Amino acid sequence: MTDLDLVSRLRAAGCVFAEEEAAVLREAAAGDPALLGTMLAARVAGEPLEHVVGWVDFAGRRWAVKPGVFVPRQRTELLVREAVALGLAGGHSVVVADLCCGCGAVGGAVAAGLSDAGRVVELCAVDIDPVAAAVAARNLTPWGGQVAAGDLDAPLPQTLRGRVDLLLCNAPYVPTDAVATLPPEAREHEPLVALDGGADGLDILRRVMDAAPGWLRPGGHLLFETGEDQVSSAVGHAEKVGLTARVIEDEEAGALGVVATRP
Repeated sequence: MTDLDLVSRLRAAGCVFAEEEAAVLREAAAGDPALLGTMLAARVAGEPLEHVVGWVDFAGRRWAVKPGVFVPRQRTELLVREAVALGLAGGHSVVVADLCCGCGAVGGAVAAGLSDAGRVVELCAVDIDPVAAAVAARNLTPWGGQVAAGDLDAPLPQTLRGRVDLLLCNAPYVPTDAVATLPPEAREHEPLVALDGGADGLDILRRVMDAAPGWLRPGGHLLFETGEDQVSSAVGHAEKVGLTARVIEDEEAGALGVVATRP
């Protein structure tokens, strides 16, 4: 199959970045034309590219993913950059907890960034989906990460109470009624539990904010992503539970987040 054929079929299937996707598929196929054909057929049928090839490029590194596991979005790199900056402003050792971790890319990218800068990182990650937790365990092994399957903070070791420097949570924040409007790649191939944030999209995040003060050290930070129409409610709830909140934004990436700090 020529490059022109590959790109043409991807473009006909509606792939906006057909040339880039063609290069990724060729790399993943490693010269096997049968495998390339199989992967192309899956992509044309609507499967996410990352599920087809088995990895996602996120925050400058490649992370394993698999069908049925949420694919981290590039806009979430805003949380990674902010978390790394906050971690570098602290001490030599940084305790990181990653809730709703999915494949572990967010917590892993933060741990990697801090480790590259010479910090010692203690990393714990949790996801309610055991399939996602298993993928996260594979991704976080190089940074000594501990991964558990369970509901939000329930599986975190009690030894972390009052010690967490960075509490990350890329929780679902799509309102239930809006899930049906998501692109087919998301709503048909990613788990609903990773997309549906309840009636106003903040059900999970409110629970995380309620729990955060008990895990954070004084001066520790909770970081999460949210939508533009939710940010004021999210900030209000963070302040209600005793956290000091500020909004972070990357206009180019269309990313919006909140950093909520324990006084």
